[in-house]
Amino acid sequence: MTTARTVPVTTEMDGDELDAMDAWHLARQHGLRKIAVESFVRFRYGDGFTNSRALALQACLAVVPFLLALTGLAADLDEERPAQVVAHVVDSLSPGAGSSDALTSAVEKSDESERAGEVALVFGLGFALISMTTAMAQVERGANRIYGIRRDRAARAKYGRAAVLTGVLAGPVGIGFLMIVGGGAFGDAMADNYGWSETTLQWWNVLRWPIGLTLLVFTIAVLLDHAPRRRQPALSWLALGSGIAVVLSALATVGLALYVSLSGSFGSVYGPLAGVFALLLWALLSSIAFFFGTAVCAQLEALRAGQVDPALADPGRPHAHTVGDHPDLD
Repeated sequence: MTTARTVPVTTEMDGDELDAMDAWHLARQHGLRKIAVESFVRFRYGDGFTNSRALALQACLAVVPFLLALTGLAADLDEERPAQVVAHVVDSLSPGAGSSDALTSAVEKSDESERAGEVALVFGLGFALISMTTAMAQVERGANRIYGIRRDRAARAKYGRAAVLTGVLAGPVGIGFLMIVGGGAFGDAMADNYGWSETTLQWWNVLRWPIGLTLLVFTIAVLLDHAPRRRQPALSWLALGSGIAVVLSALATVGLALYVSLSGSFGSVYGPLAGVFALLLWALLSSIAFFFGTAVCAQLEALRAGQVDPALADPGRPHAHTVGDHPDLD
């Protein structure tokens, strides 16, 4: 149950469409630190942590079958070099020990491996799409609570919209994820199997970051535009919160990677589950970053409507039971 204050729809307040510059000027005018604090308050009282945990679980249930589908693709490809590229990328992304042996056997061509690859491709991709659809539905639930909306759409409309968003955004999400997280391994595999020059590899390692980040910012902006049960401002207005979510997620990814690589105890403590634990932690941090970016968008629009306080009065206070003392019941 959210106690975040409901954000009024501001798209009809005047004839001008809100854009990114409006959001930035409003944030500068109000104070960036105050925006961050108030957005965190809205995130917290909008059940942000609860919905982040739920979204992280759904993301993991989508990522793992997606990697399984890529493994099946590597086994099902008839050409050896494309199969080696896919296998190398999946090997760099796969959590847990023993993935290299599994992928090596996947690209060894035989009738049995190709049949297994087809099964892994079909079922992995199918389960990934189903999990991604439920993740999109969780995005609506979390965004609604942060905007102070206490009820989601009806089940048919909610999951139908989630399925459409999955079909539209599966490509940008997958490409952006692979470019950011697995882009280095892809470049190395292309250099080994297709003879990419050192210059080409350097250009790839430079360009994959802005392209991947742009795809992710666009994806999050589209989600924030269509997921909440309300009329949203223009995509450019939502781009500020989307960019914040992507930057925070990238910082969490880099920090987690540095911790895993520099810590001498991480692998020994978690053993063969180290990769799985890292995936779970990464998904949780990225989900928190996503919903915090959502809270920034919501709080900025609330400020534009003149509502500074991001949360309702505490219903647990004794004086809140008196109508005259409750600001929301006067």
